[in-house]
Amino acid sequence: MEEQGKQKRLTSGEISQLWSQYLNDTASICMLTYFQEKAEDVEIKPIIEHSLQLSKAHIQKITAILNEEKNTVPHGFTTEEDVDLTSPRLYSDSYVLNFIHQMAVIGLTSYSTSLSLSARSDITTYYKECLNETIQLFEMTKDLLLSKGLYIRSPYFPSLEHVDFIKKQSFIFDFFGEKRPLIALEAANLYANIQRNALGSATLVGFSQVAKSKDVTQFLLRGIDIAKKHIKLFANKLEDSDLPVPISWNADVTKSTTYTFSEKLMMFYTFSLITLSVGYYGIGVAASPRIDIGILYNRLSLEIQKYAEDGANIMIKNGWLEQPPLAPDRRKLAKQNMQN
Repeated sequence: MEEQGKQKRLTSGEISQLWSQYLNDTASICMLTYFQEKAEDVEIKPIIEHSLQLSKAHIQKITAILNEEKNTVPHGFTTEEDVDLTSPRLYSDSYVLNFIHQMAVIGLTSYSTSLSLSARSDITTYYKECLNETIQLFEMTKDLLLSKGLYIRSPYFPSLEHVDFIKKQSFIFDFFGEKRPLIALEAANLYANIQRNALGSATLVGFSQVAKSKDVTQFLLRGIDIAKKHIKLFANKLEDSDLPVPISWNADVTKSTTYTFSEKLMMFYTFSLITLSVGYYGIGVAASPRIDIGILYNRLSLEIQKYAEDGANIMIKNGWLEQPPLAPDRRKLAKQNMQN
């Protein structure tokens, strides 16, 4: 419990999560407002509206917390600066439903992290609310995807008939020869990473069609090629164990080339997707006893980290990368004091 009558200052963990969430939710508001304008499916439209209202409520709460603490509110993104709501449809409603579902899945992880980093009781309460809201959104999108036949399930495994224990070290360290079949967790992670790359590829296909500058367009096209390559490599691992491979969503992108989103917003989303992929690939390494799969994840992580660095350079060059909260530079302050 907080000391009565006193409000502790925000910790670095709390401020970092609030700052990141502000950027993510303002970006989401731009995307969701556009999706809402173009939506036609009467079942999907209420979910877009619900998700949009959640993001708006988050921004109000975070702004109030930061203002109370006399912290500068990030600039983030706005519908006036970063989206043209009059532009033609760029994505299908089924893509939008999958997009919101994946954002809910990501939110379950990110809000759990934010909650674990919270010390102040009001911040803890806030992230518990965010987590509960996201659980509800996850269930709403999952149930609608299931009812529409759009939900892609991970592979089925046969029922376990008896208990087995590993008898050979080659279960893990099998560098040569025929590899053992995938365990359930390896298959589930490969499947999920294929789905995330498929959605990322579809997102970047749409972005690349409406981007105007050469460097951003080339960067997005490179990202599509990387996503397709990773999908193929992960699919090969599934196919080697005679498991099915999920489909792509590129068909859910229209042929529109009209300005829709600012390049700042599209680069932010692309950069965020890359960062998330690094984290999910790390989980894949930790959950994969088969060493060839761990090596694959590590190699692909290095590739997307280099891609992320190139994206950051584009954002810095154009003044699009907002600086996160920094620890004070004590040496610099001391030198300034000496000069005064």
